[in-house]
Amino acid sequence: MSERVGFIGIGLMGQGMAANILAKGYPLTVLAHRNRAPVEALLAQGATEAASPREVAERSDIVILCVTGSREVEALVFGPDGLMAAARPGLAVVDCSTADPVSTGRVAAALAEAGIGFADAPMGGTPANTAAGTASCMVGASDELFARIEPVLACFSSKVTHLGPVGIGHTMKLVNNFLSMGYAALYSEALTLAAKAGIDPGRFDSVIRGSRMDCGFYQTFMGYVLDRDPNSHRFTIRNGLKDTTYLESLANALGVANPVGNAVKNAFAHAVATGRGDLHVPQLSDIVAEANGVSLAPPAA
Repeated sequence: MSERVGFIGIGLMGQGMAANILAKGYPLTVLAHRNRAPVEALLAQGATEAASPREVAERSDIVILCVTGSREVEALVFGPDGLMAAARPGLAVVDCSTADPVSTGRVAAALAEAGIGFADAPMGGTPANTAAGTASCMVGASDELFARIEPVLACFSSKVTHLGPVGIGHTMKLVNNFLSMGYAALYSEALTLAAKAGIDPGRFDSVIRGSRMDCGFYQTFMGYVLDRDPNSHRFTIRNGLKDTTYLESLANALGVANPVGNAVKNAFAHAVATGRGDLHVPQLSDIVAEANGVSLAPPAA
């Protein structure tokens, strides 16, 4: 492979992405991470390790970011020993994080001035999807840059969609996550209403599953509600709040009223404010139920 790839952010999503890039034959450099387990696993598969974002960029032609959000992206780009410090013709940065498109525009403009290409390519799917290479990727980039990065993105994505110019990928991701976090808030409230009226989650599910209201997100959400599997959907409530807050920022920038988005954000904000931000999104159902004096858990055997 002619392109050398750097990867920053080998967490739940990133480890599978990076492993698939290696498996497809790309030389890979990863940034040192506080969690050594994924680093050591990737080093054993042939990756090399760098001590700073600048060093990652110096050893790479394409640098992929998969971090929490815009604050982390800006720190990696503009911070001491950041990606900007390694500016040179031909370097490209691809942000697979879920980020604020307003920030994305600022980052892209600064990198362009330094001669660095930039694309936003947030992911759809779960850690299991990135590990299996079946995630989806929604991309904002110039036509030229997209043609260059698409083979790398295809290492871990079965669906890579070029939506338009820089920023449009992060915009679509926020809309997508608004739908999913909106489902979570709706399911939580509906389950609580049903329970309060005497309809337990099993009977609720017997009506919804297989109907027009069923979908993949519903099934992973109910994997927790029915089976009490906290890993049925590994996405934290804190991240749900981050994404709906970014949606609010985007709506404000565009002058769009988003009352439903704000209601969804507040459902997640309440959970975070009461100390449950590190729980996974389906566990929002228990928080809403608890606030209304009911339990969704099955009776103890």
